Amino acid sequence: MRLCVIPARGGSKRIPRKNIKPFCGKPMIAYSIEAALKSGLFDKIVVSTDDEEIAKIAKSYGAEVPFIRPSELSDDHTATIPVIAHAIKATCKDLAQVEAVCCIYATAPFVSAKFIKEAYEKLVARHSSYAFSATSFPFPIQRAIKLTKDDRVEMFSPENFAVRSQDLEEAYHDAGQFYWGTPSAWLEGKIIFAPHSTAVLLPRHLVQDIDTPEDWIRAEFMFKAMNLS
Repeated sequence: MRLCVIPARGGSKRIPRKNIKPFCGKPMIAYSIEAALKSGLFDKIVVSTDDEEIAKIAKSYGAEVPFIRPSELSDDHTATIPVIAHAIKATCKDLAQVEAVCCIYATAPFVSAKFIKEAYEKLVARHSSYAFSATSFPFPIQRAIKLTKDDRVEMFSPENFAVRSQDLEEAYHDAGQFYWGTPSAWLEGKIIFAPHSTAVLLPRHLVQDIDTPEDWIRAEFMFKAMNLS
């Protein structure tokens, strides 16, 4: 069995009700559910939530909500891995039958069935613990600067000041969309960003964190410009 878990707690602070706030005509969580359905990979698509309204909307778009997430896994400090581990145990009676589990974030409107499939194929082909979405930094991180307490500028790596950008190693970051993992990786709490993982690279224009109202506005502009609806 292949399981999809979409974590969607109700207590978002920076953008209230972010998981179900309308985004280009649909509740935000709808895009994650639809991408999971379109992939055709999952035997179950489960939303892990502590919120009855989120549960109702998730069901209306085709997801299952077989449990309500406990309060101790629903605060501001709860990490993703324990939430997915709980969902696996709460959903699957026979863990031996679970082949792979994919966490898809509820606030990823650019998530694509195509890349979900590619990541699953890499997970299996590379015998990895995890396979997740990533993208490249638009500027060399080796030439990043910081501001000191007295408003001066310092480089994090001054030795790279005179190195040409094209001669610096390219760096990547988590795209914040989805994470495939083996059941044992989730249940054992293995960290994701480690050599036992692999990544599927997304183009930068399909990656947008949505943590502030400004992020939200920018994401809607991008989504409409690319005609993704």
